[in-house]
This record gives sequence, C-alpha cells and structure tokens, in this order.
Amino acid sequence: VQLQASGGGLAQAGGSLRLSCAASGSIFTMKSMGWYRQAPGKQREFVARITSDGNINYADSVKGRFTISRDNAKNTVSLQMNSLKPEDTAVYYCNALSWTQVTGSWGQGTQVTVSS
Repeated sequence: VQLQASGGGLAQAGGSLRLSCAASGSIFTMKSMGWYRQAPGKQREFVARITSDGNINYADSVKGRFTISRDNAKNTVSLQMNSLKPEDTAVYYCNALSWTQVTGSWGQGTQVTVSS
C-alpha cells in the first residue's frame, strides 16, 4: 500500500493541526495504522497507533493532546494535534503495518513546525 500524508504546516504553541494519511488500498485489512515523527538530529519515534480492532496507543509525550482516528471507508488515518508544543516540531510519517510485515510501509512525511 502507498501512503500520502498531508496537513502539516506551521502552528503557534498551543495551536492545532490535523494530519491526514491517504492509503492507495484498503486499510481495513491492515494490522495497524500509525504515525511516527522524526525531529532534526533525532531518530524516528512512535507517536500513535490504531489497530484493526480499534485499540489505540499513544506516546506519553502526546497523550491527552493528540487523537488518532481511522476511516476505513475512505482509507484514511488522521492525527488531530492540539495544544501543540515547540518540541512537537518534526517530520511526521504515516505507517501501515500488514499482518505479514515487520516494519510496515511508510509515506513521504509531512513537516510540522511549532513556533514558541
């Protein structure tokens, strides 16, 4: 499956952004869909994940601020980001993990920049 992330941009601290990830195929059959991020000079890190049966996990750093959701009919996964902080600045990547993959498929990433 190919993934296309969108919705990044510039926001002020305390503001909101909504990221979307459109998949070229059905996400209904995916084991999980997730978001990761990579800040300059740092390793890519987990942000949020939603599994095929609806279980959701968040990184501690975004709990209570970010919300992941999926629309199986539209083959999209979204990440609503509220109360943004400068440390949320990163390139955000969408990930689709099938039942046979170890690392999954990645989208091209979308830049999120939060100014203080």
